[in-house]
Amino acid sequence: AELLHALTAVLACLIREAFHRTTADSLATVERLLRSVVRWAEEVNATGRLPYGQLRLAAQYAQVAGRLRMQRGQGGIGMAWFGHGLGWADAVHDAPARATLLSDMCTLVRLDEDPGSTLAYAQAIGAVDPRRRWVATLSGLYQARGYALGHDAAECRRHITAARRGFARLGRRDLLEAPWLAGAEGEMRVESAIGGALRDLAAATGDRTTARRAVEATARSRARLPEVMRATHLLLTLRLADGWACAGDPGAAVAVAGPVLREALAARELMISAELRGLHGRLFGRWGDLAEVREYRERLRAAGAADAAEVTGSRL
Repeated sequence: AELLHALTAVLACLIREAFHRTTADSLATVERLLRSVVRWAEEVNATGRLPYGQLRLAAQYAQVAGRLRMQRGQGGIGMAWFGHGLGWADAVHDAPARATLLSDMCTLVRLDEDPGSTLAYAQAIGAVDPRRRWVATLSGLYQARGYALGHDAAECRRHITAARRGFARLGRRDLLEAPWLAGAEGEMRVESAIGGALRDLAAATGDRTTARRAVEATARSRARLPEVMRATHLLLTLRLADGWACAGDPGAAVAVAGPVLREALAARELMISAELRGLHGRLFGRWGDLAEVREYRERLRAAGAADAAEVTGSRL
């Protein structure tokens, strides 16, 4: 029991470190400890006892390993770790771990712009335990993004409304199981998901009113962001800029994205790169001849031709 508690504490420290900067060392440490926990579970299982604590811990380590791999752009390896974690969580009936692992898997397939698979994973989150309000809320947020990808405005908005209502009704048990949904951090996460769904819907439909609502939600989310979550700050800043682009205001988009451009390019994280590609596709595809967009493109070139090509999907 003491070793399990110690490894849980180590994992918490590794997660805090990842907020500041993801390094190869932190990833290697997480994966090395994960393999050790799995071997320990196998040894306990060989004695005829269920390695309950070991499998719960392995699922948590697998989730962190998957997220770190995903941040590095290694989505395939990340999905493999999420899959292992889901299996271990299933074995010990760990509903909270199952729900959050499915949410990470949902994010990966959404980045592939696969609305059908996104919806399937989002609905699977809700099926983990519909009686848990936080699980239903999480499912609704992810379904909203799936419906946005599928250009279904009515269902997207319906799930946003339901998720907001569910979030407002979260109880003590919900927040014990999902403390990251409490207080300002919870508001930040919910508004981030809603802003992403509305931005995706605006990009799909061309509706500028929806885009302005995406800007409002994303701005609310960014305002509640803890300073240590720098990568999330970059992501939300780029999403805010893209919201302005979808709203037909390239000047505002460039003004928001410009100050973080070099840092975002250097981050080389999967989700940040995806936000850059979407923003740049809209800016350069619609307003490439505008002076402020041309100047922004020159700044992109100056930041490095290889980086620029990577996040625009074309040669500059």
